[in-house]
Amino acid sequence: MHLIERDKELVLLDRLAAQSFAGQGQVVLLTGAPATGRTTLQQACAERLTRHGALVLHAGCARLERSLPGGVISQLLHSAPLPEPFDEPIAALLEAATARATDHDDSLPDTELLRLFDQLCVHLRRLAAARPLLVAIDDIDHADDTSLQFLQQLVRRVRTAPILVVLTDDERYGSASPFLVELHRQPHLHHIPVTPLSREGVRELLHQRTDEADAARLTCEFYDATGGNPLLLDALIQQTHETAPRSDRYGPAFLSCLHRSDPLLLDVARALAILGDGVKRVSPRHLVNAEAKAVERAQYTMAAAGLLLAGTFRHAAARKAVLEHIPGESRSLLHRRAAHLLFDSGAPASTVAAHLLAGGRKPLAWAAPVLVEAAEQDRATGQKTRAAQYLELALQAHTEPQEIASVRARLSRIEWEIDPALATRHFAALLTALRQDVLDRRDALVLVRQLLWHGRTEEALAALNLVRGNAERHPEAGAELRDLELWLAYAHPPLARRRAPGGSDVTSVAPMADPWLHSTATMANALIRGQVGEAVDRAEQALRDLELGRHTDWADETALIAFVSLTRGDRLHVVADWSPRLGERAGRTASASWQAVLALTRSDIALGLGDSAAAVDHARSALVELAPKAWGIAVGLPLANLILAYSRLGRFDDANAQLTLPVQDSMFQSRYGLSYLYARGHYHLAIRHHHAALADFLSCGELVRGWGLDAANPVQWRAGAAEAWLRLGNGDQARRLASDELTRAGSGDARGRGTILRVLAAAGPVSRRPQLLTESLELLEDCGDQYEQARTLGDLATAHHALGQNRKARVVFQRALHVAKVSGAELLHHELLSVSSELGETFTANGDADRLADLTESERRVAALAVMGYTNREIAAKLYITASTVEQHLTRVYRKLKVSHRRELPSELSWRRASRPRASAS
Repeated sequence: MHLIERDKELVLLDRLAAQSFAGQGQVVLLTGAPATGRTTLQQACAERLTRHGALVLHAGCARLERSLPGGVISQLLHSAPLPEPFDEPIAALLEAATARATDHDDSLPDTELLRLFDQLCVHLRRLAAARPLLVAIDDIDHADDTSLQFLQQLVRRVRTAPILVVLTDDERYGSASPFLVELHRQPHLHHIPVTPLSREGVRELLHQRTDEADAARLTCEFYDATGGNPLLLDALIQQTHETAPRSDRYGPAFLSCLHRSDPLLLDVARALAILGDGVKRVSPRHLVNAEAKAVERAQYTMAAAGLLLAGTFRHAAARKAVLEHIPGESRSLLHRRAAHLLFDSGAPASTVAAHLLAGGRKPLAWAAPVLVEAAEQDRATGQKTRAAQYLELALQAHTEPQEIASVRARLSRIEWEIDPALATRHFAALLTALRQDVLDRRDALVLVRQLLWHGRTEEALAALNLVRGNAERHPEAGAELRDLELWLAYAHPPLARRRAPGGSDVTSVAPMADPWLHSTATMANALIRGQVGEAVDRAEQALRDLELGRHTDWADETALIAFVSLTRGDRLHVVADWSPRLGERAGRTASASWQAVLALTRSDIALGLGDSAAAVDHARSALVELAPKAWGIAVGLPLANLILAYSRLGRFDDANAQLTLPVQDSMFQSRYGLSYLYARGHYHLAIRHHHAALADFLSCGELVRGWGLDAANPVQWRAGAAEAWLRLGNGDQARRLASDELTRAGSGDARGRGTILRVLAAAGPVSRRPQLLTESLELLEDCGDQYEQARTLGDLATAHHALGQNRKARVVFQRALHVAKVSGAELLHHELLSVSSELGETFTANGDADRLADLTESERRVAALAVMGYTNREIAAKLYITASTVEQHLTRVYRKLKVSHRRELPSELSWRRASRPRASAS
């Protein structure tokens, strides 16, 4: 075999072998750290001498066989067939010596055993005279005492015999066995140290085992990872030819190095692995049951073997492998001891807490503040799961009710950031703490919000009454309570204490209060009073603060109401700018609810711009960030967006699927329920359940007025109700509601005003429609709502046609079709086509036109309305024909298109000349 960087050693061994076989016996001691190549060098020597006719007797010592008397001698003398006439006498002497050693008391010298050993030596000398002899023993430090006695006698007797003795030893720094002490007194002993490979040696080995490019590329990396240790190098080189990570072989090889030497090396390695970076503060000797000097020797040996560099592992895989192979209870005990030592040394809380967590048992009282501090640090850096684990452990360490309540409140908030549904398990304990007056008032305010989020209204009211009672006893809590009441008045009006009409109730923030609660309260108050401009100003300031400040428990509510304020003030472009900025600012530290709010906001933006498909995507993302259960009653917001967007897209089955999801009754006692009812009303309008739609919109109105939120105008219920009245043929009611909406306080936002003007135009005389619709269109263009623009353009085209202005009608109608198509409002696009009359040219979608060519104009009209979900009776009313005629047309259509049901009709159906719709259906 060709050995790297071992040429000098092999030359020396060859010279010593020549001297030995010339009758001047020599003894060689190969020493070195574990896995540095001592055994390989010894084997290379044996192979070379075998080729030159020498007889090789070999033995390998093992720690487990130290208690076997004569085990090494037996292995040595049975390692190769002995020639006659030496075989039988040597075997007899070996048997007698082994039996004697087994029965002898080691505390007394045994002359008979020494005599037997002497005779063995004589026979070996005679054997060597006939054929040169190599005695090779590996890991002599693990040999049994009986064998060492024999070897001492043999070593003294080889000086004048053709015998070469080659021993290997894990010679440890500052330590030597009595055998080695005696061995070093022999003048014919030659000590050959075996060291790890140099960097150049690593390069040469890589060049042998890989191609030249890999050798050049990997030399530095492999040398740094192994320190030139051949066993570790071999593991890494083998891994270069496999797809698995290099650590897969490195770790086991590292453990193999440790197991080859003194058990203390493994103990020290375990201590180093447990301490990690903490070794800079705490010596591993404090975790090892051994003397300080013994631990120092073990570290020296490991460094000499290339296993350590500057007192730490060279490769992360080494620490991982050592940790994984520490028995469970031993590992936990080491972590607990390390935690205490590191705490005493002043280590950071995060370092100590990690060991306490790994310790796996109830910590002592001193550990609780450390765990809480570490949890807050991890929460700030986004490590929320680990922060929650620290607080779980801290709960076990505390005994005082107030401290337990404080830690549990922290734990509840962190789990809320992970998933609001997780926090519910703490509600009962926190309510008990609040009743016992051991829960901090800020924690109590957060508890009220969390209970309301999950629809637990009765418990929230009980907590709220306790908070109110506490504020009466402690005036310093009054400012925070007033902020909470203002938020309640907007988000959960039935629970808020009634305020004087028009009162501002805006307070300065208390020194220790949550600033985001105060910011939320001021925006909510401005919205309630209908002061949209003030709400917008405060919202923009709040978003600037959110971008720069630290987020707390009310930050996501602040963002939500800020976006509502900006949307209410027709500042969708501002919302669109801030949403990604806040997402980037929060990054991976953001809570799940924060990410969900931002996704919901993007859905709101898309709806406001008339992009229903994007609104669906973002609303679904919001429900991915937070599952419906985690959204609590606020799930009404993303569900409302989905219902409304699906309805505009004509995806009624999808919209209905959202409506079938279970929601809590308590949702309808909050603003979230208003959004849900409003969206459901529009769904009912889309599927022509006009009475149901009217009921939903009027329910919204009753709630809004009963809660005192008419000025806030959280939903445009009057516009929805007016449209439903129009569909039911009651123009008077529609005009009354539309007029009320235009004249009421706070109705100045462009989108709301543009929408209600369109409804008012449809309810009024044809002669006034162009003027009202033109004003509506201008407002809607300003706010960028393409969906409402398309609806207004369609009504305007119909109005021009009714007034005989056909040229204008065609131009406006073309624009309405274009805007509807661009905005993705497929239902509206098809509906415009279905009532196009003489307004435009043929518009057939990108389907198979040949497939529809066989249909007559009348059949196409009927089929197009059937595709959009109209009943036979409604189709008959629109086309001024009988229901029987509709049925006949559909029967022929089914036969020609080879379908059996209206659901199978192609969506691209349209016709050239359809009849103008009735005014009440606009």
